Amino acid sequence: MSNQLDQWREPTLRTEPIFQGKIITLQVDTIELPDGKTATREIVRHPGAAAVLAIIDDRMLVVEQYRKPMDKFQIEIPAGKLDAGEDPIVCAARELEEETGYKAASLKPISAFYTSPGFADEKLYLYLAEGLTAGQVNPDEDEYLQVDTITLEQALAYIKEERISDAKTILAVYAWRHYKLTGEL
Repeated sequence: MSNQLDQWREPTLRTEPIFQGKIITLQVDTIELPDGKTATREIVRHPGAAAVLAIIDDRMLVVEQYRKPMDKFQIEIPAGKLDAGEDPIVCAARELEEETGYKAASLKPISAFYTSPGFADEKLYLYLAEGLTAGQVNPDEDEYLQVDTITLEQALAYIKEERISDAKTILAVYAWRHYKLTGEL
């Protein structure tokens, strides 16, 4: 099927950098459509991120923090941005420890996915943490969060209430439910 779709690729004719931040960059690409006409695509470039589904005594480890883009508090799984050249599993271990104080004996990959492929290239890697041991929370200096554990039932209710409304956490909750039902990720 992909050979048939090749005819619909959008070759880039020109890239105009718009913004360079510490987390994202924004560019506008002029592309050629399959019919020969041109169009523009606004693209957000992001280094990627890693997130962790951590279960302690049949409860999911979460953090609650204020999210300015949505102007509300969110309950989420521990996660963070990849440093340049960083292996996602290293990032996942680091973020778990920084945000919650917990260390994992092992991390198993669950999934990797693009968060918003219509306009961004951010790829997020989701891991299951196993063999957790408690330690010291050490969030980034501009990070204010509260650590908690919640049951699967609470997590599903929080999704309905939109207290959990980010894709990575929703995916983690459903992966956890699937894991509880089948024993498989």
